Amino acid sequence: MILFKRYQKELGVRVKDLMSTPPITVGANTTIIDASKTMIDKGVGSLLVVDGEGHLVGIVTERDIIYSLARGHACRGARVGDIMSRNLIVSRGDEPIDRAIDRMREMNIRHLPVIDDHGKPIGVLSMRDILDAAAGLLKLIVQQ
Repeated sequence: MILFKRYQKELGVRVKDLMSTPPITVGANTTIIDASKTMIDKGVGSLLVVDGEGHLVGIVTERDIIYSLARGHACRGARVGDIMSRNLIVSRGDEPIDRAIDRMREMNIRHLPVIDDHGKPIGVLSMRDILDAAAGLLKLIVQQ
């Protein structure tokens, strides 16, 4: 729970309240070039990588793609599965937002996949989502 000391108000904001949905997913065999095009078309900074049953197996971010380009991998037809992060840090929709933000800061990540009880992605919490919410909250506080 978030507690604003000045106003003594506790907010029950959960990850599901701020996350972006639906999650944009690709398979591990998607080329890096196609993944890049999907990111541009959808206006997102990450793609969730799923297996044939829709379970989350990885995440590929803009940073991963930049590194692959710098190393020449994308030009050789490399696949998302070659560059994705497999050591996933995830969240559940009912997790308090402050815990998720703390974990993102501690782990230095900008995109947090949100999964259901079966390991299937239901959304992504990004730093952009958090900043948008913070900006809206700041406007409300300033207006009071």
